[in-house]
Amino acid sequence: MAPSLNAIGMTVADMGKTLAFYGRLGLDIPTPVQTGTETEQHVECTLPGGTRLMWDSADLVRTLDPQWSPPQGSPRVSLAFECADPAEVDRMYADLVAEGFDGHREPWDAFWNQRYAMLRDPDGNGVDLYAPLPTS
Repeated sequence: MAPSLNAIGMTVADMGKTLAFYGRLGLDIPTPVQTGTETEQHVECTLPGGTRLMWDSADLVRTLDPQWSPPQGSPRVSLAFECADPAEVDRMYADLVAEGFDGHREPWDAFWNQRYAMLRDPDGNGVDLYAPLPTS
């Protein structure tokens, strides 16, 4: 049997901010368990189709890989979220920026016939919003 991709893991600096961001994008985020003054170090949700998106705190990652350090520079990975229509791309982008999240590139009509916008999650990872443009 060949391996199958079933999880995508991301390291986060602030679990609460990260979960709020992805929750606003419509993911079914479980409420982190509070353990004293610490929040959960690992949180995951299952996406449609069964793939899991997982978030681990930087502290947890360092216990697994003591040589780990945060990446520098531009993101190497982007997640893309399909929206219902171009108006939803515009609305979601505006709402997230108004809530203080990083709008990297305002919505535009891309040459590949999609309304497209680019954000950064709280850790600087690329998050794109898109929807097909209406055909004339």
